[in-house]
Amino acid sequence: VQLLRTGDAEGKAKAAGALGILAWDNDANKVVISRAGAVEPLVQLLRNGDAEGNKIIAAWTLGILAWKNNDNQVAIACAGAVGPLVQLLRTGNAEGKAKAALALARLANNNEDIQFAIVRAGAVDPLVELLGTGDADGKANADLALRNLRLDVD
Repeated sequence: VQLLRTGDAEGKAKAAGALGILAWDNDANKVVISRAGAVEPLVQLLRNGDAEGNKIIAAWTLGILAWKNNDNQVAIACAGAVGPLVQLLRTGNAEGKAKAALALARLANNNEDIQFAIVRAGAVDPLVELLGTGDADGKANADLALRNLRLDVD
């Protein structure tokens, strides 16, 4: 987590990726990573990353931390991740849009307050656009996000 806070762009990206791998399918590690203070620097990397790649890795890791963990969902939303995720959804490349959509889907899962925040942040239009024009991952993730927002676009 310290490297995520103070490292150069490459170090931050590697740290974010390593945290995502540690959290992948490991509920205990998700809790430890969040309690170690990783959420704030991940959101900062998402917001101010030197390259789109850093933003993509941050979005991916935040999505993993949020998946099936209500406390992390709230911590990530409270740290200000929703706006930068919507921005990546609007302006990112195909991978960035897909990762942002998945992170938003996971944040929205079973959390009405975060669902409202995502809608208020303007995510619906770019999600619908991604559903129509994205690559396979982008379309699947946009569909999941819209369903988790309780918005059926069929």
